[in-house]
Amino acid sequence: MTDAADLADRVLNGDLRLHELEEHTDHETAVTARRLVVERETGADLSTVGEYAFDAADAEPNIENAIGGAQLPMGVVGPVAVDGGAASGEYYLPLATTEGALLASVNRGLSAIRSADGAQARVTKSGMTRAPVFRVQGIVEAKAVIDWVAENTDRLREAAESTTSHGELLDIEPYVVGDSVYLRFAYDTKDAMGMNMATIATGKACELVERETPADLVALSGNLCSDKKPAAINAVQGRGRSVTADVELDRELVEERLGTTPEAIQEANTRKNLVGSAKAGSLGFNAHAANVVAAAFLATGQDAAQVVEGSNAITTIEERGDSLYASVSIASLEVGTVGGGTKLPTQAEALDVLGVRGGGDPAGSNADELAEIIAVGALAGELSLLAALASRHLSSAHEDLGR
Repeated sequence: MTDAADLADRVLNGDLRLHELEEHTDHETAVTARRLVVERETGADLSTVGEYAFDAADAEPNIENAIGGAQLPMGVVGPVAVDGGAASGEYYLPLATTEGALLASVNRGLSAIRSADGAQARVTKSGMTRAPVFRVQGIVEAKAVIDWVAENTDRLREAAESTTSHGELLDIEPYVVGDSVYLRFAYDTKDAMGMNMATIATGKACELVERETPADLVALSGNLCSDKKPAAINAVQGRGRSVTADVELDRELVEERLGTTPEAIQEANTRKNLVGSAKAGSLGFNAHAANVVAAAFLATGQDAAQVVEGSNAITTIEERGDSLYASVSIASLEVGTVGGGTKLPTQAEALDVLGVRGGGDPAGSNADELAEIIAVGALAGELSLLAALASRHLSSAHEDLGR
């Protein structure tokens, strides 16, 4: 077998390209050779990048031109009791981040929630979307296309579902802009995040639309999906899983654990998360829900770019006399417990901590459970940050923790 140094020499001499290395040796040697090329070309020391726990061959579906692994500190928050539609019991939530004070803050919020006997959480809607765009001659043809779609939904469902043994087509919603027709397909993708599943299924359905109507497919994604971009349609209609977590804390608990009052937290939320966000034109009306979503995504092998949609959340706070009601509603949380990065060993172990690795019984229940736990973590983060702002302790907390 050719060794890594020889392969690196061949790349540097122009005999091979970086992406061709796996064709000439095993995956581990290819990764080492590629790393040697980058070290020689840049002068960087990549010895730490070369220390990784996964099998390079197993990671092939997740990466191209691999040179090693990127490591992040991972911590855990909790335990906290969650009473959910799928989640039930006490959970530790693994979070991977480089932001100091984040886990300490979330733990403070979870401590208050734990003292209130836990939080409630429910997935209220589920559906992964893909929205192709078609070209027509004008509005007459556009109307003919959407009428045909409405009359042939069963045929489109049969075509789409022929590509998957798990996914189910839930809905097709048409949109017309001049001579462009958008069809927003929504799927139940069970325990998979489902973006690839939805894309392949929609592609098959588009073949039928083109055969039977005047429409010509321009792009399989027309951005009305809308994936990895801030979008009001996701805030209103949801994408992936729409999930809400809430809790009621008594006044004494708020004062003891959060160091402030229900009235102060309510005012901070109203002026900051609601009015301030509205004035800024934000799609997220929350303090920092994306912090917990991002850290949970990195720990559990989700698509990190979909934190964009995960930040699409509204935090509500209501002072109820002797108690404080708090909720966070995440409109488009795109998570899965099978496929993608969930198969990598570090991320699989994090899912094991939560007890949700792999497919659930019934199908979809593991991903629902994960969504509900993340929502409770986000709720804890909102409570803690709002309390810190209301009591003016935010900067001092970071100073105390050396951040």
